[in-house]
Amino acid sequence: MMSIDHQAAAPTVDDLVQHRNQMIMGSVNDVLSSHVTDHSAAMGELSDEVTSLTATIANTLDRGKRIRAQFSMWGSFGASGGELVEGVPEIAAAIELFHFAALIHDDLMDSSDTRRGLPTVHRHFADEHIREQRLGDADNHGSAAAILVGDMCLSWSDDLAAMATDSLDSAARRTVRAMWSQMRDEAYAGQYLDMLSQTEATTSRRRTDLILRLKSAKYTISHPLCLGAAIAGGDDELLHLYDQIGLTAGAAFQLRDDLLGVFGDPRVTGKPAIDDIREGKRTLLMAVAESRAGQSQKEILRHALGNPAVGEDDLEAVRSVLTATGADSAVEDRIRELTGKAMEILEYLPVDDVTRSALTGLIERCVWRQS
Repeated sequence: MMSIDHQAAAPTVDDLVQHRNQMIMGSVNDVLSSHVTDHSAAMGELSDEVTSLTATIANTLDRGKRIRAQFSMWGSFGASGGELVEGVPEIAAAIELFHFAALIHDDLMDSSDTRRGLPTVHRHFADEHIREQRLGDADNHGSAAAILVGDMCLSWSDDLAAMATDSLDSAARRTVRAMWSQMRDEAYAGQYLDMLSQTEATTSRRRTDLILRLKSAKYTISHPLCLGAAIAGGDDELLHLYDQIGLTAGAAFQLRDDLLGVFGDPRVTGKPAIDDIREGKRTLLMAVAESRAGQSQKEILRHALGNPAVGEDDLEAVRSVLTATGADSAVEDRIRELTGKAMEILEYLPVDDVTRSALTGLIERCVWRQS
């Protein structure tokens, strides 16, 4: 009887990508869970009445996609040749906490009711105020609680960012901290410019592009990639190429977000499609439509953008203008163009094949996503 010597097949690139992705999600979630649990316990010892603040963080933080954390971890793998470097899970988790804080404050500024399929933090505490029949204004209480929760996440993210650099020499530590500080400043500046654009009837293409760069491109992909690489000892060439990938793919990511903000299915996105219209978001999508619209179409946009009273009929009217002017197609074309540029850089990026494959797949998921 013939015996056959079965040998295990060597893992493929896809196998290794999947294995590292599991490691990424596990390590980042472990850091986040431990960090939030430690702070929750410390605050709970002060008073059990404040545990509702920390419970809201734990319950909502779990629902994130960890996009920025994944870019940070894969950025480090590109610099280290696939080795998990001390401090990288902490910086990836720090970015996630910073992002969560930004979402909490952003939802409050935009008066959004839902996020990730759940009530937003300010809405959650306002509803709790009503259920408990407390004194005072429920909305004011909800807003104040959300500001506190956002501030808590901001300070906790700084704690993690500091922990991430513990094992670095003083020069590398200064480099990483400077990147972290720059990321925060750019995100704050982009948010204010976004708010400012909503107070004006029109906004310049220059400001629209700057908001796109600061609030999304740098913050979503570029800085996470570079922070992970810097901790793992990446050189200046790699950091420069990561930055270029971030600027192109990150802009495409935000443009997809703008399209989903108007045309997305709320059951998939977890957020009403009408919010961006009510808030008067001056995105590239709207800028293109305004530049191409006829008088009657401009009136539809002028009536709807920034009007908190608009309803579903107004949303459909705006959608009709966006499609009739070809604004939606123009943004799709721009997404394809930007994604193509990012993919070109990826082809000659000096990283291992597993990292290249993972970054390719991650960018594709970001720009062609449905939520």
